Amino acid sequence: MQRRRILSLISGIALLGTVAACGGGATGGAQIGVDYPRADSDFWNSYIKYTPQFAKELDVRLMSPTNSQNDVAKLVANVQAMTSQGAKAIVMAPQDTGAIATTLAQLEQKKIPVVTVDTRPDKGKAYMVVRADNKAYGEKACRYLGEKLGNKGKVVEFQGALSSINGRDRSEAFASCMKQHYPGITIFEEPTDWLDTKAAAALQTRLTQHPDINGIYMQAGGVYLAATLQVLRSAGKLFPVGDPRHITIVSNDGIPQEFESIRKGEIDATVSQPADSYAKWALFYAKAAIEGKVFKPGPTDHDSTIIEVGNGVLEDQLPAPLVTKDNVDDPKLWGNQIGK
Repeated sequence: MQRRRILSLISGIALLGTVAACGGGATGGAQIGVDYPRADSDFWNSYIKYTPQFAKELDVRLMSPTNSQNDVAKLVANVQAMTSQGAKAIVMAPQDTGAIATTLAQLEQKKIPVVTVDTRPDKGKAYMVVRADNKAYGEKACRYLGEKLGNKGKVVEFQGALSSINGRDRSEAFASCMKQHYPGITIFEEPTDWLDTKAAAALQTRLTQHPDINGIYMQAGGVYLAATLQVLRSAGKLFPVGDPRHITIVSNDGIPQEFESIRKGEIDATVSQPADSYAKWALFYAKAAIEGKVFKPGPTDHDSTIIEVGNGVLEDQLPAPLVTKDNVDDPKLWGNQIGK
C-alpha cells in the first residue's frame, strides 16, 4: 500500500501514533461488546454513563453491556456470552489483572481484538490498553502529602487490590517516593481490595492506635470517600483545611463528590482519572481494531503518549491532573462536566 494511500486512510483519526490503516471501512453491522467492571464506585458509574454517549458520537454499534461486578468469573462468563452473540471486539476492565490470561488467549485465537480500560493484563494480548500512568498517581499523592506535612507525621494509605496492576503501581510508587523523599513520615499500608468496608475498618483501628494521624492517601475516592468522611466524623476528626487539627487527605479518581469535598475543605486534593476519556478512547480503539488500523508508540494529538509495555502490547497513557482548591472549578475537568 502506497504511503499516500495510507495517509489518506488515517487522516482524521485521532492519533498521531497511527502508522497504517488497512482493511478500512466503518464498523457497519460489527458489534462491540463492553463489560463494565463494577457499579459500586462513583468513578465507574461515571464511566458507565459516558460509554453510550461516546458510542453515539463515534458511530459505534454497542451490544447490550454487561457488568462483571468485580468478579473475574462473571467477566469470563460475560465475555463468552458476548462472543457467542457475535461480538467483533471486546472492551473490558479486568479488576484482577492476573486472572484473565486464559480468556485473552481464547479471544486471540478467535481473532477478536480486546481493549482493556484502566487496567493492563499481567499476561496475554490486548489490542490497546487505555489507562493513565498509575505510578504517577502514587508519586503525585506522595509529593503533595510530603510537602504539606513537612516530612513528619503518620499517613494511612488505602491500597487498592494488589492483584490489580493499578493497586500495585500506585502502592509501589507511593512507597518508593515516601522512602526516598520523606523518610520522616510513617506510612500505614492498608490493603482493601477496593472495598470501602475494609478501608473504614482499617481507619477506625489506626485512629484508635494512633490518634495523631495527620494524613490519608485514598487510592480510589469513588470507593473510599464517603466511608472515610463518615469515620472521621464519628471519631471527631473531620476538621477543615486551615484548622491545625485537619487531617490532610489526597485521593485518586476526580469524581464530582471529591471536588465538592475539596471546595468544603474536607479533603485537600485528588488526581483526576479521566472517566470520559477512558470511555471515548476505549471505543475508538475497539472500532479501529475492527477496521484493521495499526498503531505504534509515540505522542498522540489528545495529549497522551502511546508506550509499549511488553509482549507487543501498546498502552495509551492519558493525562490525569492533580486537582486542588486552586483548580477545582476548572470547567475542563470531567468531574465538572458530567450531568450537564
